[in-house]
Amino acid sequence: ASYASKSLNVSAQGGNPNGLFFKPDGTKMYHTGYASDEVHEYDLSTAWDVSTGSFLQSFSVSSEETTPLDVFFKPDGTKMYVGGLSGDDMNEYTLSTAWDISTASFVQSGAAKIPANQPRGSYFSEDGTIMFRGNDTTIYRYNIGVQ
Repeated sequence: ASYASKSLNVSAQGGNPNGLFFKPDGTKMYHTGYASDEVHEYDLSTAWDVSTGSFLQSFSVSSEETTPLDVFFKPDGTKMYVGGLSGDDMNEYTLSTAWDISTASFVQSGAAKIPANQPRGSYFSEDGTIMFRGNDTTIYRYNIGVQ
């Protein structure tokens, strides 16, 4: 791999970006803000080119998670999952308009404790029945029924 000389400064949204997720077609980017307790949404005018990104909006998750570390979406964009350090769980949100975080509403928190160390990242299987979360040394698999 080589650096493509393309970047997007996200410091105006609080900096300290953590979790990063792209819409499957590459036209939207999302990241959690460790310092801002929010998920941030960007439009990319050229798919997969972060240098063409423009900030669209933020969605606060502070009621469920004060230290968000990652964000993941169902492939159709109608569900968003935010994991973090303070709650050490996974929070589920429904989006009434796919890929538009301003339409998100909290559904539930699910246990996804990481033994011994802080969670670092998460990934869901396409059908939503398996979640992986990792820490500094180990990847953990969780069997769930997220739809």
